[in-house]
Amino acid sequence: MPTRWPGQKLYLICDNYSVHKRAEVRAWCAANAVELVFLPTYSSWLNRIECEFAALRYFALGGTDHRSHIEQDTAIGDYIRWRNQHTGPVRAFAVGSKIRRPDYLPNVA
Repeated sequence: MPTRWPGQKLYLICDNYSVHKRAEVRAWCAANAVELVFLPTYSSWLNRIECEFAALRYFALGGTDHRSHIEQDTAIGDYIRWRNQHTGPVRAFAVGSKIRRPDYLPNVA
């Protein structure tokens, strides 16, 4: 990371999965100017990737009975290709939510 953003730190937001907290991960982050920022427990709705997984489950897997792994893999691949062609920036995340207010976490430095 330092070669791409010299003198700057990359903040990586992730869930509390124990693998993210391993000593090897923390050592790599320290050596590469990366700081891990963990989402609060039971707040998967804040993790953007969870929205993508939910849509994948709903559109590619929900109500299906694939006859083979190849057929299931094809359905997942078709959905991902469609999604990638119809994607755009997320601009309206948590609209009206208290998490968007500047005073939501008043004790965080």
